[in-house]
Amino acid sequence: MPTSLRQAAISALSARNLDEKVQRTRAAHADWKAQRLSLRDPRDAPIPDQPGRPAKPLLVPPTDVKRRSLKSEKGRIALLHALAHIELNAVDLALDIVARFAIEPVPRSFFDGWMGGADDEARHFSLLRARLAELGAAYGDLPAHNGLWEAARETSEALHARLAIVPLVLEARGLDVTQSMVSQLEATGDYASASILKIIYEDEKTHVAVGAEWFRFYCLRSGDKPAEAFQALVKRHFRGPLKPPFNDIARAAAGVTPSFYRSLCATSRS
Repeated sequence: MPTSLRQAAISALSARNLDEKVQRTRAAHADWKAQRLSLRDPRDAPIPDQPGRPAKPLLVPPTDVKRRSLKSEKGRIALLHALAHIELNAVDLALDIVARFAIEPVPRSFFDGWMGGADDEARHFSLLRARLAELGAAYGDLPAHNGLWEAARETSEALHARLAIVPLVLEARGLDVTQSMVSQLEATGDYASASILKIIYEDEKTHVAVGAEWFRFYCLRSGDKPAEAFQALVKRHFRGPLKPPFNDIARAAAGVTPSFYRSLCATSRS
């Protein structure tokens, strides 16, 4: 059994069996919250270059992942499968930030929010897998892409960059698009799927807020202006422009005002 949070995160990150990954993630959060774990231990195993994954889904370039109309059940299954893949990556991204930066001079309270986020993402993934099963499908049935994990590789050396790209770009995008997906699903009568997306949307507000809080904390400590630092990091580490529409209200409530991202719509690195 892991005795440190870092080792518990590495154990969950490395798990190839998805049930084990979820169980280990949620157990790590519970043990950290109950103060049963130290932060790190000299005997902690190394962080894996890639998260543990089952043989499926087949990973393909993003352009090869087909989009389908939500008016058909196959289209809704494709959407839920894509979201399950996003949530699984979100689990691993949260675990990786805990494991990777636990060896740096970071306040212990930093890890409370990230382990809470990992627990949420594991719960979201389980909800989406269960819904896929209700529709006669399973995670792994369709191809997916590895773009989200590439963000982890791109920002593995710098906490500032990881905070900018993962919560403030990738997770903030969920605030922009999820409500529209909910409306589309409800229009087809798929209220069961829509209810899961509503849960995810509310939790993502918290995840973005945690990222924004710590990004601002480190900018204050280093004397950087948050919006300017964010823009520089996105131009350096993110491929492609930030795409509207933006949910300005939800973003601002989470601490990411338009001054952060509006100027990046057409100027990010391609």
